[in-house]
Amino acid sequence: MSFFQNTCKPKGFGGNVMVNMMNVGHSSLANWGFTHISIQDNATSLDVGCGGGSNIRKMLKKSPKGKVIGIDYSEISVKKSIKINKSAIERNHCKIFQGNVLELPFKNETFNLATAFETIYFWADIDQSFRQIYRVLKKDGIFMICNESSGENDKDKKWTEIIKGMKIYTSEQIKYALKKAGFVQIKTDKNDKGWICVVAQK
Repeated sequence: MSFFQNTCKPKGFGGNVMVNMMNVGHSSLANWGFTHISIQDNATSLDVGCGGGSNIRKMLKKSPKGKVIGIDYSEISVKKSIKINKSAIERNHCKIFQGNVLELPFKNETFNLATAFETIYFWADIDQSFRQIYRVLKKDGIFMICNESSGENDKDKKWTEIIKGMKIYTSEQIKYALKKAGFVQIKTDKNDKGWICVVAQK
């Protein structure tokens, strides 16, 4: 397995290195993404594909009276997320699960907010995944997707050739899939780096 395959599902030593890199490398993207939404201090939030857990930590600071749940299908990612959010977990403000977005282990209408940072590229069925997120969001709940790759240049295509199973979506493709899942009030933004942020409401 190539080192970059660990972006899909971190494993072994290379996976440990990758989740540490993700926590640092995706920080600017996350900070930019959070400028597109407001998070209530008592919100119940879900980070899907939580990776190394750094975005969970950011969300916990934004909702000190709420809860943040993380889920990832990589055992290494889950362990790292638990480690860096240990204090919040001990105070019952955070939980981390190993699982798959195709079958989220949560009750209907549980969350005020769901986020997906640099992860939908690796979801096996984006339509089913979006339906699952729609299901677990409360009425008027928000789903935010942030990607560094917009699918609009040759560099993006190169990554899909290097990383098996990766698919990069344009903002229009994401918007179309969200509409099919039932989301409304869909807003898209793109910055000068080519990053995209899509925010939708249930």
